[in-house]
Amino acid sequence: MEKAQILDQLQQNPETIDCLVYQAVFEKRGLLNVLHETLNDLGFRGYSIYPLYREFSKKFLGFTVPAINIRGMTYDIARAIFRTAKRLKAGAFIFEIAKSEIGYTKQPPLEYATVILAAAFRENYRLPIFIQGDHFQLNRKSFFANPEREKENLKNLIKEAISAQFYNIDIDASTLVDLEKEDVFEQQRYNYEVTAEFCDFVRENEPNGIKVTLGGEIGEIGSKNSTPEELRAFMKGLNQSLKKGEGISKISVQTGTTHGGVVLPDGKIAEIKLDFNTLRELSKIAREEFGLAGAVQHGASTLPEEYFSLFPENECVEVHLATGFQNLLYDHPALPSEFRQTIYQYLKNNFKQEWKEGLSEAQFIYKIRKKGFGAFKKEWWDLDLGVKKAILEDMEKLLEKIFLRLNLKDTENLIKDLFNL
Repeated sequence: MEKAQILDQLQQNPETIDCLVYQAVFEKRGLLNVLHETLNDLGFRGYSIYPLYREFSKKFLGFTVPAINIRGMTYDIARAIFRTAKRLKAGAFIFEIAKSEIGYTKQPPLEYATVILAAAFRENYRLPIFIQGDHFQLNRKSFFANPEREKENLKNLIKEAISAQFYNIDIDASTLVDLEKEDVFEQQRYNYEVTAEFCDFVRENEPNGIKVTLGGEIGEIGSKNSTPEELRAFMKGLNQSLKKGEGISKISVQTGTTHGGVVLPDGKIAEIKLDFNTLRELSKIAREEFGLAGAVQHGASTLPEEYFSLFPENECVEVHLATGFQNLLYDHPALPSEFRQTIYQYLKNNFKQEWKEGLSEAQFIYKIRKKGFGAFKKEWWDLDLGVKKAILEDMEKLLEKIFLRLNLKDTENLIKDLFNL
């Protein structure tokens, strides 16, 4: 299908985007490029959040930016996010997908970006759209076995993501930290040297006129809490190692959360004691000593609702949210139980090797069910409209609560000013 033909269809009837994006994802993969370009021509494209984070680096602006990972029903959930944002006049939020998620949800960068842009078109959302590569990470075992090959694999993904307008990328070399070393600089050495190499690589490959927003990470989520000494060692080492100019704009830290939450034998989520004092202190150091926008919190979506207001109170610049939305999908009473059980049976049949000794069935299913999105991507998309309506209504209620607690309401004018809209 030619771009002019798609453009004509969309201009005559915007609702045809529903069919076009479905065809691009499931039937005619070659349509993705053309649809992406057409949406760009209509004014829907990816942006770097850099101008906003430069403002955050001067002073905390009073709100925390949510970065939302969508693993399934991506088009519908993106539309729900845009509807919520329009209703609240919110302009500062990010769509993201992690390197690992790209694999198990079967959503390569071009597809993910095109689906997000199509959802923005469908909801006539006219503010900048921020798309982010989350945890663009190096595998520790693979790195130390063959560092050049592992780095080359990640560089190829970065190039693919940038070409799809992922103009926000979180480089995660925290997997390479060696806590057995006595000196904190030596603990962080591989982390800051490799992060610097990737910052330089991005600067060499970003489009003219685009400053890709980069993040780094000092503490792997689920391990010990990060410290001021680690932050200072990483930042000093990073800045000394850079060769091509500007490095990162934000830093991810560990304050007590775990990706997906900690699941108990009965399948319920354990209460997390998040160290907000550490988050506040590290955000302040990042901003005042190193000119960053602040600290980033990962693994937060399963926290109690009342926690979310504590992120802006403690000057956290960005919070990453994924599993809470996944849980809403899987656990929603409107989701047909036979569909849920079909997925669970598939997981038990195909991921037995990940069922570790001591895990109850409920714990195993909870930990592995994220991998039910890729294998059943079409089935999630094809759910009955009544089922999706019930799920999405509750999704919007949850999004609204989170956006309000993060103080996102009425941020659209700030975004318009910063991006000259």
